[in-house]
Amino acid sequence: MEIPSTLVEEFQRLNENRRSICVIGAGPAGLAAVKIIKDSQHHKDGLWTVTAFEARDEIGGIWLPAPAIGDPPLTPLYDSLTTNLPHPVMAYTSFSFPPSTPLFPPASTVLEYMKAYAAHFELTPHIRLNTPVLSTTRDSISGKWTVTVRFAQANSDETITFDHLIVANGHYRIPRFPNTPGLNAWLEAKKAFHAVYYRNPADFGDARTVLVVGAGPSGQDLCTDLLASGRTVVHSVTGAVREYMRDSRLKIRGRVAKYLDPQDGKVVFEDGSEESGIGCAVLATGYKIDFPFLGPDIVRQAVPPPVPPLPRALYNSTYHVFPLARHIFPLVDADELPASSIAFIGLPVRVAPLPLLEAQMRAVLHVFAQPDALDPTQEAIDIISRYEALRAQISARRPPSSPGAGTGTSAASSNAPLSQADGTPLEAEGDSLELAIARAWHRFDGHEQFEYRDALHAFAGHPTRVPAWEVEMYDAKGVLREEWRDLERSGLAEEWVRGVGEAGGEEGIQQWVELMRRLLKRAEERHPERSRL
Repeated sequence: MEIPSTLVEEFQRLNENRRSICVIGAGPAGLAAVKIIKDSQHHKDGLWTVTAFEARDEIGGIWLPAPAIGDPPLTPLYDSLTTNLPHPVMAYTSFSFPPSTPLFPPASTVLEYMKAYAAHFELTPHIRLNTPVLSTTRDSISGKWTVTVRFAQANSDETITFDHLIVANGHYRIPRFPNTPGLNAWLEAKKAFHAVYYRNPADFGDARTVLVVGAGPSGQDLCTDLLASGRTVVHSVTGAVREYMRDSRLKIRGRVAKYLDPQDGKVVFEDGSEESGIGCAVLATGYKIDFPFLGPDIVRQAVPPPVPPLPRALYNSTYHVFPLARHIFPLVDADELPASSIAFIGLPVRVAPLPLLEAQMRAVLHVFAQPDALDPTQEAIDIISRYEALRAQISARRPPSSPGAGTGTSAASSNAPLSQADGTPLEAEGDSLELAIARAWHRFDGHEQFEYRDALHAFAGHPTRVPAWEVEMYDAKGVLREEWRDLERSGLAEEWVRGVGEAGGEEGIQQWVELMRRLLKRAEERHPERSRL
């Protein structure tokens, strides 16, 4: 019996539309990837399948605790960590934190939220735990990815083929060390360590004076923990002016210029001043982007050359991945690595990450389904425009006499680097222009993250847009956190959030918005002399 040609054509069409997708990681980014794939019509029709591989024994990524062992530890999570964003702003847009949750919850609450997200959307059947990805290769002829994984419990390897790869492994594990003269001697003498190893003040032993290097969120939290433990803190903040606070138990200093003899505990700062008697130094100096499962044929480990033109290969400078269309898709030799073959999610920083991840994934699936939706010419123009804008900004900050100022050359600057509002360096002293651009590439300033999310959703044809209240509360996050801590110290925090969010849905979200506005009003009443923003 002859099979009708229409059935054959339909079978061929369906077979062509079948896709297998590999997600690397089951932390915040990997969970968002699996969830959005499951939401797609292609998955519901049985055409697309998804498998996420997670090296650890549970989901949660950075929010899953681990001891400070290993080189490096599995997570930088420390005991006192709470979110630095109010959870209604931080949450996935598709799933709110439970009613009555503290506005700035501890890490343990966030981990439970991640588990609840996975359970609610039935993600766990698609996740293989204790299964690290060892390597990935792509066949340019078949267009398939070969992924080699290890089953940790069985100590055996397996090779699996996929159509698409989503890189969602997170970027808060490999510590970044400054190249300050004399630091290596402190590290070798165990007088200094990176914040990835920090868990609580007991880690400093008998040290009564601690040098904290770095003014990002973890550096600020370290200072808070150490002061609460009765220690004296010398806080090194790039570009800061000498200042004494907390009855001189908190000393604000500028960038460390040199570490002297570790036995004397002496350091020299950029203004020439010195501090001695430092018992230990902790380096809250950030982390490197790292893809141990991607070989040099996929990503080159180097700072990319100056632009234009765009390089034909993909680069990982450890600060940024370049060139990526929309901070997600490789824009390189399409014969070797098509933009629709692999997606990098979760690279932007200075953002509310969870809602951004869902927006990125909707754009990813749009490109996977319709590769032509991404216009390579326009994407190249957008990348070069961003590059030139950053180059102009960085060059303008450098003195006219500085090589590379106002030019496209890769010369080092001799002036002291500037800092962001939180004290994190915009660039390090001695950075080439290309390295300074790399540092800034995935950093979103002002409201750029919200414009980016809206643009991704518009590109994907999705109706979601960032609500005005979210922008308002993100801008007020510092005041909200300070006021929330005052409520906690006063024993009023639990009463303030009791029952908030119980209405569920949009009404529940509005209850949280009203609470945050009440909190801002309280701040204004307590501090009428200053603006809440």
